[in-house]
Amino acid sequence: MSSTPPTPPVSLVPTPLARRYKYLRLEWNEELAQLRVRTYVKPIQCYSLSGLAEMQRVLDDISANPGLVRHLVLTSDVTGVFNFGGDLTLFVLLVRAQDLDSLKLYGRRCIDLVWWLENAARRGVHTTVMVQGDTLGGGLESVLPFHKVIFERSAQAGFPEVLFNLFPGMGAWNLTIRKAGFAIANEMILSGRLYTADQLFRRSLVDLVVEDGQGEAAIDEVVRSVDPRLRGTLAALQAQRMAAPITYETLLSTVEHWSETAMGLTTRDLRLMERLARAQVRKAGGSGGGAVEEIRQMELETAWGEERTGITEWSALSP
Repeated sequence: MSSTPPTPPVSLVPTPLARRYKYLRLEWNEELAQLRVRTYVKPIQCYSLSGLAEMQRVLDDISANPGLVRHLVLTSDVTGVFNFGGDLTLFVLLVRAQDLDSLKLYGRRCIDLVWWLENAARRGVHTTVMVQGDTLGGGLESVLPFHKVIFERSAQAGFPEVLFNLFPGMGAWNLTIRKAGFAIANEMILSGRLYTADQLFRRSLVDLVVEDGQGEAAIDEVVRSVDPRLRGTLAALQAQRMAAPITYETLLSTVEHWSETAMGLTTRDLRLMERLARAQVRKAGGSGGGAVEEIRQMELETAWGEERTGITEWSALSP
């Protein structure tokens, strides 16, 4: 990688894609027909209902204008955070109200995003995601369907849901098993552990790890290497999906099970979720003591009788 990230030419976003968004920032590269989506969700960088709606609108516009976009790139504009995943505050409210239908609706909106990305090659679009900072739960689930996954070295990710007696329900099992195998999916989802970029690379969940500050250069290199052979690459990626298919029905069934499981969370479980949500707000506000630190503390307090488990191990693992 070059030491100085290139500055790709930025043009006006084409009219069919040009909408006003509150939580997304769109950039267009005319030369590569590349749409860059930068997320900036307030107050917490997570998949809120409004954030999901905006992202789905972008994807629907791409689908409605076939051939316009060749490359879709997703990044975060929130320092230190790619995405914290599900909207924990909303989850707590819906569980306390025992509003199963609304929780299922939220889950379906999440898997609609995953499903679009799963079928992007069929739509003629190559997808690249670049992760800087923390990504948890649904944030990591949303990364896994991308064709190319880039992590900067200090980024870390994991599925902490088991710490409050839940599981990642928006495709984590299917996507992790396909990319890394059943044993690694078990390890990651049932431990609640966080993983470094290098650890995720060794588990085949990340395609490329670059030094901090080199993510922009990596995006440009990936896109420019794919573009001259785009048709063949997309055809091969479609065949890849055929070889290890994931169906919408399976994703939907998992969401149904996830929603029903959430309805049985205890008061203690919900309080742990609220603690994590508050930590996410602190991280977003730049006051330190963020979500990752809170997860470590939660795991220490709920270690299930083991001397070293889950989150307490992640930093001790070899790089």
